[in-house]
Parts: sequence; C-alpha cells; structure tokens
Amino acid sequence: MSVRRNEEAVSRFVERFAAQLTEAGMQRMASRVFAQLLASDGGAMTSAELGEALRISPAAVSGAVSYLTQVNMVSREREPGSRRDRYVLHNELWYETFTRRDQALTLFEKTLREGAASLGTDSPAGARVAETAAFFEFLQHELHGLMDRWRDHRATLDLP
Repeated sequence: MSVRRNEEAVSRFVERFAAQLTEAGMQRMASRVFAQLLASDGGAMTSAELGEALRISPAAVSGAVSYLTQVNMVSREREPGSRRDRYVLHNELWYETFTRRDQALTLFEKTLREGAASLGTDSPAGARVAETAAFFEFLQHELHGLMDRWRDHRATLDLP
C-alpha cells in the first residue's frame, strides 16, 4: 500500500531543515537542494525535478549541485537511456561526512601542533594553539568511538 504524501508538509519540512543547514554554515541553495533530495523517496532527482519542487532556476540547481558534489554529499549519475543526470545522495551520508571530517581533524591537529611549537608552548598564543590541537585530538578519538557505536546501533534499528 502506497502512503500518500502531504506535499505541503514535505515542502515545509524541506524549507525548515534547509534553513537550519544554512544557519549551520551551508550555502542556502545547496541546503535547499540537499533537503529536497533527502525528502525524496528515491534519494535522487533530476535537475528539472529539483527546479520544479523548489521553484528555482536550472542555474540555481546547477550551482547548488556543484557545491554538494564538491563536498561529497551528492553524486551525479546518468539516468539510464537518457542524457539527463540524476543527483543522488550518498549511502550512509552522515557516516561518510563525519568520516571525512576525521581526515580534516588529523590535518588540523598536525598543523596546530606545528604552530604551537613555532609559537612556543610557553607563550599565551602557543598555549592556546596547543590546547586547540589537544581538543582536535580528543574530538578525533571520540569520533572514532562514536562512529563505531553508531554502526552497532544502526544494526538494531528496523531500517531498510
């Protein structure tokens, strides 16, 4: 049995979640496109479908998709038997996003440790930079455990 969607409620959700993503620092149009893809049953839409659903221009869709592709939140796939591209959410999107953050944290920590040594850890600036490096090291360690616990927890959920 197919569940009929309340498109007005879906639209309100998309705009509300997009606004939260924008507040958190994502580009506004990318936030809207991402939220619309997330709310789509298939997790994939064409440029025309995104433009129609969000009432935005093809150029706006293109710019948003370029950003989302660049940050590895969506990928572009050719629609079978067509010239049209579909934009697809990655599987395990949040897991992958946080895993990539782990790589950034490693780079930040290394650079911060070098910076602290250059500044001298006995100086106020050096101590502040060293503390920031320690924070990133702590965060990275906690993130590994958190991702392991998420995988275990996800296996207990009744999800497809």
